[in-house]
Amino acid sequence: MSSSLLPADIYTVLNRTILTNEDKNNLIALYEPIIGPIAVSLYLTLWRDLDYNQYMSKDYTHHHLMTIIKTDLQSIKIAREALEAVGLLRTFYKEGDVNSYVYELYSPMSPKEFLNHPVLNVVLYNNIGKSEYDAIKQNYQNINVDLSGYEDISKTLNMTFKSSNIVPEFDVRDRKYLSVNASNIIDFELLKSSIPKGILNERALNKKVRELIENLAFVYNLDTLKMAEIIRSALNERGLIVTDSLRKYARNYYTYQNNGKLPTLIYRSQPEYLKSPAGDTSKRAKIIYVFENTRPYDFLKSKYHGVTPTNRDLRLLENLMCDLELKPAVVNVLIDYVLKKNNNKLNQAFVETIAGQWKRSGIETADEAMRFAEKEQKKMMKKAPTNIKTPEATPVWFKEEIKSNEASAEEQKELEELLKGLE
Repeated sequence: MSSSLLPADIYTVLNRTILTNEDKNNLIALYEPIIGPIAVSLYLTLWRDLDYNQYMSKDYTHHHLMTIIKTDLQSIKIAREALEAVGLLRTFYKEGDVNSYVYELYSPMSPKEFLNHPVLNVVLYNNIGKSEYDAIKQNYQNINVDLSGYEDISKTLNMTFKSSNIVPEFDVRDRKYLSVNASNIIDFELLKSSIPKGILNERALNKKVRELIENLAFVYNLDTLKMAEIIRSALNERGLIVTDSLRKYARNYYTYQNNGKLPTLIYRSQPEYLKSPAGDTSKRAKIIYVFENTRPYDFLKSKYHGVTPTNRDLRLLENLMCDLELKPAVVNVLIDYVLKKNNNKLNQAFVETIAGQWKRSGIETADEAMRFAEKEQKKMMKKAPTNIKTPEATPVWFKEEIKSNEASAEEQKELEELLKGLE
């Protein structure tokens, strides 16, 4: 471990990536609300210490940083650790008469990656609030241009150039990112000593299981001793950890301690890059807007008329988003579809059958989910014998056009309920 940081300590910056001016915008818009202005200033200063496109800087003292950033060494250290935590910097230390540091710079995530990250996205929202968050999402929203009527006349590579027998080889630097993961939450030596000898198999704590334990500890806020207790419940007769049981017991403990609440994954809304383009004012587009901009928890809560959903239904939501990795808007469409077809009941087997089919079909947007549900419904009706065909209850968005003068009074009421209070 390094000793106290001193003004005379030297550092060198290594460029492990390709940094662009767009990275500066992403730093300020996405990262600064989380890591603060001093950390952003430190990152940009280290970046400036590199000449343009240079791999390594010359040696600088930390007094140089104090002078440029106009702050004390303790604040610089805190800022450095914040950069490390969000994957923008790696730090290496060597002790000597004058201590030496190497700072490796890595690229910020793209807006698409950042706004779809299960931790950073939520922290950003919590730090800046809904209005600022919505403004950021609007800035990064994908714009679709209607090219209908145009013909693509672009040439391919072989249509434009001739090939050559010479194949040059270069070791070219590319953009590199650090993963943002939780680690060192669990003291595994303490964990092993907390479980009686002979119960835990020596092979139980392999690398993959350790990573799962660390992730569960982070997600469910578990310390080492509590995790050891949960692991004991998840051991099989051979002393190996059953990972499905471990996840279940960790989740159950969290929900018990937090009055039925689950971690933040079930609270996320649809990633910006998977939302429909703005401009469509039809009633169907308004329904899609609700599916895309409502968190699954809030959508399900609205079906409970504002009352907190049952633990069973919340666990079902978690499974859809964590295990099957369905997008939030797709989960909302699925909830609305199943409740309408199944007499307001979320039958787990029925939900998971449809969810599995949608996952295998690669459905990621609300519009795709709605069209797929309608298509499957029509298939089922065609297969049914003519003499026993009966109209099935279907969501209001099954109608080709949802207009006041076409929808029945019941359908119009359902439409109003769906749109009311969820945006």
